Amino acid sequence: MTFTKPIDELVKLRRSVRTYTNAPIPPQVKKQINDYILTLKSPFPAKASFKLIEIKQEPNGVKLGTYGMIKGASVFIGSAVQNTEFAVEALGYEFEELILLLTSLDIGTCWLGGTFTKGEFQKVMDITEDTLFPAITPIGYFEKKSIREMMVRGFVKADSRKPWETLFFDGDFKTPLTSALAGAYAFPLEMVRLAPSASNKQPWRIVRTGSVFHFYEYKLPGYSGAFNFDMQSIDMGIAACHFELAAEEKGLTGQFDLHADPQTECPENVIYKFSWAAE
Repeated sequence: MTFTKPIDELVKLRRSVRTYTNAPIPPQVKKQINDYILTLKSPFPAKASFKLIEIKQEPNGVKLGTYGMIKGASVFIGSAVQNTEFAVEALGYEFEELILLLTSLDIGTCWLGGTFTKGEFQKVMDITEDTLFPAITPIGYFEKKSIREMMVRGFVKADSRKPWETLFFDGDFKTPLTSALAGAYAFPLEMVRLAPSASNKQPWRIVRTGSVFHFYEYKLPGYSGAFNFDMQSIDMGIAACHFELAAEEKGLTGQFDLHADPQTECPENVIYKFSWAAE
């Protein structure tokens, strides 16, 4: 990794930027971004692809509309992935790592999943019908929050996070896992708690069993019905990214197990996704 700041600082610095200045991104910084894209990988079998899209360079006057939510951005990063097992989780993991790199470079971003006019972006990405195109982000430099941006953040409660006792559990879903009991893993779990998610729904739930952390998704009924993929699976990939990067920073070794069978009784609308086992 080439982050210039610790992971917890980057997680706290990252926010959704919707208003950008007209300051251009220098060519050497664009090269750094493109070089980093080539290094991205995840613990999931699918492989996402990413592309810098510059509006002013697109042919035939292509308009990359975002329903008025983004102002001043001229550069975007588009993402795509083949529709296979764990495809959306892989994209979420890799894209969030890229966004954290951008944060370390003092470049603003804003996760946009299902809230943009996809048709023109898809043309620029030149993807096939069997490829998912779940998310984009504008990138650029920014100043203080505009009144409109503060209103949007307030509407989605962007700065609030669920408490530990509603997200992390010990052995089963009836016993909350405290930060004291989590020990060294309190840090990776806190980085998950602070992770961004679609509409700030924070769908991740984690149950520790011994030295294994089982990741579950709370599937909000009807939330992803308008898409051809599970929007909240992106969030699960983001959670996996935060957990693993934080664990690596603290020297905690382990690996993801995508097919563990924790056999834990789940609350309604909660499904098992994958696990992380300490070594």
